[in-house]
Formats: sequence, structure tokens, C-alpha cells
Amino acid sequence: MAKVPVAGLVKTRLAQEAGVAAATRFARHATACLLHRVARHGPWETIFAVTPDWGVGAGRWGGDVRRAAQGRGDLGARMQRIMARAGQGPLVIVGTDIPGITRAQIAGAFRLLGGHDAVFGPASDGGYWLVGLRRRPRLLRPFSGVRWSSSAALSDTLANLSGRRVAFLPVLDDIDSASDLERCGGRAGRVVG
Repeated sequence: MAKVPVAGLVKTRLAQEAGVAAATRFARHATACLLHRVARHGPWETIFAVTPDWGVGAGRWGGDVRRAAQGRGDLGARMQRIMARAGQGPLVIVGTDIPGITRAQIAGAFRLLGGHDAVFGPASDGGYWLVGLRRRPRLLRPFSGVRWSSSAALSDTLANLSGRRVAFLPVLDDIDSASDLERCGGRAGRVVG
């Protein structure tokens, strides 16, 4: 999932501290690098979900990567829509602002869904960088009432999955502030395993 990397539209919290140009540059670079790392090298199909919807046809998103509009609503409504519209089988969603995501972690998430209803990659700020759902025998609805962009996002989502089997991947950092950006150094562009 990604926002179209247009100045003033993308990474607005980062832009407040690091400036609009730096935030836009990071978003463009991080998105391109993530697509390079994971879209063409896994045994999965990658669907690049973009918001706003007009962004589906905008820019170069990695050539042959299938694109889809996220639609309207908060982050939870948009993720639920992606979960409902994609084909059969397990589905994993990641954002584009986490430089540490690897193909191995995504493959691990799919493996974990073989024995769990949901899998999360927690972020150090209380949110999550990955969410995956088994989607059978029915699609769960874990995104309702979640306090997005807060330290309670993961705990709220987990509360909606009470009684379900949930697995976790390692904690990673997302980039929301100037200090996050400085800490990541040049990792947003590295092609890692």
C-alpha cells in the first residue's frame, strides 16, 4: 500500500519535520526500492494498492506490477477492502515506508499463515509494518475502531482478533519523523535479502 508520492500529499508527518522535498524524495525512493526488492522475486503475486485512486495510472510503479485503487475511507477501511477484493488464499499487506522489509520476511509471513489466522510485523511505534490474514474459512474484520497513526494501532487491531491464532514477525522501524529518516541512513535504497 502506498500514497502517490506527490509533494504535500505523501509522508505529511515527516514533511512537518524534514521538509516537503525530503519527505517526497523519501517516499519515491522507498516505494521504488521496496517494489524492486519484493515484487519480482517471490512466489507471490504483488498488487500495488495506491491512494488516491487516480494514482493507479500515475508514474512508473515498476512496470509489470499489477495496480489497484485503495478506494475511500480510513486506513482500516482501505485495508479491509483490499483483503476482500483480492483472490483466494492468504494475503499480506505491507507499507512502503519501512526500509527493513525483506523477501524472507514476507515469505515467513505466508508460512505463518499456514497455521495462524493472522500475522503481524510490529513497528516500534506501536503500529505495524505488515498484516496478513488467512482469509479462510471466512474473512476476518480486524480493522474496525482502530486508532490509526497512534501507539495503540496494533493493540486495537489485536483486540479485534480476540480468540484467533496470531503470529508475529520481528519489530521494524517505519519512517515518520526526521529522526527516523536520519537513523535509517541510506537503507531505504538498499536491495536486501
